[in-house]
This record gives sequence, structure tokens and C-alpha cells, in this order.
Amino acid sequence: MPAVRPVALATGRLDLLPLLPAHAAEMASVLADPALYAFTGGAPLGPEALLARYERLCAGSPDPAVVWANWVVRLRAGGGLVGTVQATLTPARDVAELAWVIGAPWQGRGFATEAARALAGWLSGLPVGRLVAHVHPGHAASAAVAAACGLHPTPYRQDGEVRWEAGGGAGGEDAVRQR
Repeated sequence: MPAVRPVALATGRLDLLPLLPAHAAEMASVLADPALYAFTGGAPLGPEALLARYERLCAGSPDPAVVWANWVVRLRAGGGLVGTVQATLTPARDVAELAWVIGAPWQGRGFATEAARALAGWLSGLPVGRLVAHVHPGHAASAAVAAACGLHPTPYRQDGEVRWEAGGGAGGEDAVRQR
């Protein structure tokens, strides 16, 4: 697989911008609600800790067989950041693992679905045979996002989460355009 780098993507209401360390200060407030971590564990990071995390993510995976692709999600109306989406690609396994998080004030408006479908659509242009997401069995909203991306629950569990799977790019081909 040629080098994979996130590119700016756009949907009807959102811009997905490749993650930069400069996003950390604004994202620290977007991700500050402890309720966001109810299903995933952890706690909000402050701006300095998030900056360090974003610097690590932007440096790329230390495993040359794995590609980290991360975006911030910006609401076009108003221009503020509202969340993140990411894909961890493992070309040798022909798989991309998706994840998403939208800040609490912006939840319930379909932004996670719109952003995740954009990501799935972008991945459909790559040689990725399988999309995967891990969703806590009690997290109905994330299960709905996974389903909207064309993923289906499997009987497999990892760290208590349900593994959802689909063929590469399912559910997202018409939801995204590169900017």
C-alpha cells in the first residue's frame, strides 16, 4: 500500500481536518466532559496532555506495519471543533479500525454518523478489505453509528466491547468528498 495520509474531507455540515497538535487547546474543551468516557474508560486530558498525545499521533505509529489516520471534526456553521474520527490501518491484515467521539454538547445531531460515514467513504478508496469498530454493548448511540456505516455486530468481543465489521468502505461511498 502506498503511504496513507489523512486528507481534508467534507460532508454536508462538517469538515474533517487532519489532526494537528495545534488543535489540542480547543479539543481539550470539546472532550472535557467526564461523561464522554463512561463506556471507554479514562478521563479528560488537559490541554498540555492532549498536546503531547496529538504530537505522538501526528508522528505516526511506531510500528511501520500500522498507519494512524486522525481527523478533527469541525462544524462548518460556526467553525468550531466538535469531535474526532480516526482509522488505524493495518494493511497486512487488510483491515481499518474506526473510532469516533463527538463532544457532549453536540451529541444527538447526527454528527458522529456523518463524520464516521465520511471516514468510511474515504477508506473505500484505499485497498482496505474490512472495516472494524469496537462498541461497548451498552452504547446504543455508537452502535447506531457503526450500523449507519454498514458495519454489523459479530459474536467477537475485545475488552468487553462488541466487534462490528463490514467490507471496506461500506455505507460511506456517497457521504464524502475530498476538499
